[in-house]
Amino acid sequence: MKSQWECFLQNLGVWQGSFTNFSPQGTLLNQTPSCLSLEGLNNNQTVRLTLSRSGQDMIREFSSVGGGLLFFENGSFSEGLIQLGPFSEFGGELALVHENRRLRLVQLFDKTGQLKELILIREHLAGTLAAERPTLQINDLLGEWLGQAVTIYPDWRSPDTYSTTLKLQLDDAGRLIQSTSFAERTITSTATIKDQIILFDQNPQKQVQVLLLPDGASATSPLKVQLRQPLFLEVGWLIQPNLRQRMIRSYNDKGEWVSLTLVSEERVHPIFLTD
Repeated sequence: MKSQWECFLQNLGVWQGSFTNFSPQGTLLNQTPSCLSLEGLNNNQTVRLTLSRSGQDMIREFSSVGGGLLFFENGSFSEGLIQLGPFSEFGGELALVHENRRLRLVQLFDKTGQLKELILIREHLAGTLAAERPTLQINDLLGEWLGQAVTIYPDWRSPDTYSTTLKLQLDDAGRLIQSTSFAERTITSTATIKDQIILFDQNPQKQVQVLLLPDGASATSPLKVQLRQPLFLEVGWLIQPNLRQRMIRSYNDKGEWVSLTLVSEERVHPIFLTD
């Protein structure tokens, strides 16, 4: 196992891209070009982060990582609050790394717990091609996906690895049926589809939506985070037509951040919609 610091160092380089802000309904609000430099100093004992956008620079220096931040071995990571509190803003960042590209998603909730804003950050290493994928469509997801998952924990216990199965299909009424299997558990749920929003609305008190976004991205969020209710934030990224990554940041019913999971999955049985 690499140390957390070694995993962090996988992100060194100059990342060019953009920050795109979306409303909770998926409306594009604005887009800003960005350049983020992660530079190793003192024989990589320190890392300096310089983010340039809108003519302003933000600089942070790291000599360790921890708190609400965890990394996977390929450099993918998540940062966010470790505790959901009453009457306070809440949110998290989920970042996937694949070859010369990164896809990061920030999900923000207001003091009443309502989903407030999403920020999609698409980046590539300077000097390399930025081959983006089209906006994700429901057709891109239908079928059966077999995956491998790694779950890591803020308390540094040993990671768990396991196989996953995800099946997505439409019923006769056009509702999405999702069946997820992992660790000898299977969870089935249904959702309505409207334009770029998939809404899991079986329980009106615990509605979860998936927004289909540019570059093959998806954002899964509770419409409202609530105390004494477990919750998760998720980002998905369709890297190739039949290759997808997902990252899930999970909180328990006490509002405590308990785990971070990275899933790499391949579609083995696509289902194609006909007009």
